[in-house]
Amino acid sequence: RVYTPVVPSPLLVGIKTAHIYKKGFKIIFDFFLSVILLTGSFPFLVIIALLIKLDSKGPILYKQVRLGKDSQHFSLIKFRTMVQNAEQKSGPIWTKENDSRMTSIGKWLRRFYLDEIPQLFNVIRGEMSIVGPRPERPFFVRKIVLKYPSYLHRLSVKPGMTGFAQIHQSYDNNISDVGKKLEFDFFYIKRLNFILDLKILIKTVLVMVSGKGR
Repeated sequence: RVYTPVVPSPLLVGIKTAHIYKKGFKIIFDFFLSVILLTGSFPFLVIIALLIKLDSKGPILYKQVRLGKDSQHFSLIKFRTMVQNAEQKSGPIWTKENDSRMTSIGKWLRRFYLDEIPQLFNVIRGEMSIVGPRPERPFFVRKIVLKYPSYLHRLSVKPGMTGFAQIHQSYDNNISDVGKKLEFDFFYIKRLNFILDLKILIKTVLVMVSGKGR
């Protein structure tokens, strides 16, 4: 695939120190935590699904092709937060603040990051991790790598539902925002360990509870 990085990055020096955690415990931790969270939140997810259906026309879930580890394509699953066929006329574009395409319930789901919960199914299928760099669409990756070739090194690990960059900066609005997040992503990849993942999870929960999402 054209996205596969071929030049090793000095930013990844030391990544082998996390080999045991990344290859073993992290995978087990992701799977069992995802099952527990899905099981415990099932009644709440049903309520969200009903609200989405009542709020606007269209499917409850939204699937979008993203790039995963080693440039593998997969279908990311989210609760639908925009009107149906939101990009039919414009083509792929980044979500903007106060985006007119957002539904009423969609704005609320985004604010508390509840639209991301269905990605637990992606984690169970092994396509994602709970913590890791956020996956991007192939369309945007083609544009990003022209300005930031090192972006490809993010694909050396599984993408995550939340990540070190996400708790320090909000959603991407443009390519420049992606550049700002790269430093956080490489920091995470180089120092990947259980304690860091745990800190990111705790911070993510605090952000969700505070409703500071977008």
